[in-house]
Amino acid sequence: MPRRILQGTVVADACDKTVTVRVHRRFKHPFYKKFIVRSNKFAAHDEENRFKVGDAVRIRECRPRSKRKCWEVIAEDGEAG
Repeated sequence: MPRRILQGTVVADACDKTVTVRVHRRFKHPFYKKFIVRSNKFAAHDEENRFKVGDAVRIRECRPRSKRKCWEVIAEDGEAG
């Protein structure tokens, strides 16, 4: 099964080897037919503590690395991934 890849922005980097990434999704409301933006925050593994707040990154699903961390940062947007 392919791993999901999401695109988002780093909103926190206080933890060691972990960044928090906010991912926005846009969908059409089934009744009102307007587009709505919802967001989720994911804890992602950042082995080298490379990414800082405000960086646009891509995250990929991986094996669970802790209780709530099952994503890893694969590349900064604009880099070859």
